[in-house]
Amino acid sequence: MANLTLAIPEELHRKMKKYSDIRWSEVARQTIQQRIEDLEVMDRIASKSKLTKKDVAELSEKIKKGIAKRHNLI
Repeated sequence: MANLTLAIPEELHRKMKKYSDIRWSEVARQTIQQRIEDLEVMDRIASKSKLTKKDVAELSEKIKKGIAKRHNLI
C-alpha cells in the first residue's frame, strides 16, 4: 500500500486529537475512495455527452443567473 502525507492546519489537528479513538487515516482513505467513485461516474456520464464546451458554458451562465435571481442577488 502506498503512503500519503498531507498537511493540515494546527486548529484542525487539535480538534482531531480530541477524538483520538478515530482512525483518521481510514476516514481519509474512505473519503478519497468516495471522491474517486464520484469522479468515475461523472467521467462515464460526460463521455456519453454530446454537449460542447460552449454548450456547457452557456448552461453554466444560465444556472448562475437563475441562482442569483432566486437569492435576490441581481
